[in-house]
Amino acid sequence: MSTIGWIGLGNMGRPMTANLVKAGHTVNGFDVVPDAVTAAAADGVTPVGSIAEAVAGADIVFTMLPKGEHARAVYLGDDGVLANADTSTLLVDSSTIDFDSARELHKDAAEAGFRFIDGPVSGGVTGAQAGTLTFMLGGDDADVETARPFIEPMAGNIFHAGGEAAGQAAKIVNNMMLAISLEGVVEGAVLAQRFGLDPKAFYDIAKVSSGDSWPLRTWYPVPGVTETAASNNDFKPGFATALMHKDVGLALAGAESQGVDLPAASLVYAQLQKLVDEGLEGLDTTAIIKNIDPAAPGLPTKP
Repeated sequence: MSTIGWIGLGNMGRPMTANLVKAGHTVNGFDVVPDAVTAAAADGVTPVGSIAEAVAGADIVFTMLPKGEHARAVYLGDDGVLANADTSTLLVDSSTIDFDSARELHKDAAEAGFRFIDGPVSGGVTGAQAGTLTFMLGGDDADVETARPFIEPMAGNIFHAGGEAAGQAAKIVNNMMLAISLEGVVEGAVLAQRFGLDPKAFYDIAKVSSGDSWPLRTWYPVPGVTETAASNNDFKPGFATALMHKDVGLALAGAESQGVDLPAASLVYAQLQKLVDEGLEGLDTTAIIKNIDPAAPGLPTKP
């Protein structure tokens, strides 16, 4: 099997590396948080103390980082990936970052002689644990095919979205659409209840009618309606408000750079911002229902 360098062992990175270890790969893992490295070591990851150690001798390097500035620092810093890896090593950034940063990383990696893929994922921590993530890849055809066998132990779906930064573009646009759809679901759920409709009866109607959507079927924000909803569990995060706030913000920033007006995304971003301002960014993103009904069933009394 192969040697994989991994940088970023947080909520997503740890279960993703665990699946690579189960597939028989050697994974050299690094994180700036020592406890994250220790936790990953319990899953069979080989702990290392620096980026240089993580990339040494690696066939492929993955990064899973919070924001664009972190990705730029990890790849472009004096002690970063480009300064330490061998140019034969394929680089894959699975962070969700802004479109412009992704393009910058492609450009700088190419100038340094590296093959680079932007490969953000969808599916959350549950998908990372189950190895069913959706990977959206941006890069050269041959590089994507080289990366595919390494990605498969972590993935349920693998899509080659296009050239440089296409993976990030697909992820950003998809999550923006999800957030807009969710706003419609929470508003509909509250209005249906105020009209006196039974939540399950209304859900069953909408699910087979024109009001159907993925967040309706999967995240219905009223307890007891659909098993996979965070509303059944005090809105503990499956997809945290902080992450959706970040992703919609990335869409708005990208839209500004492309000269596109996104009125619905702007509205949803403002609704998410309200939760952040109240210190509720750690709740599931479906807690956005609080802005429509502060007494919505299942909402915790404290964040």
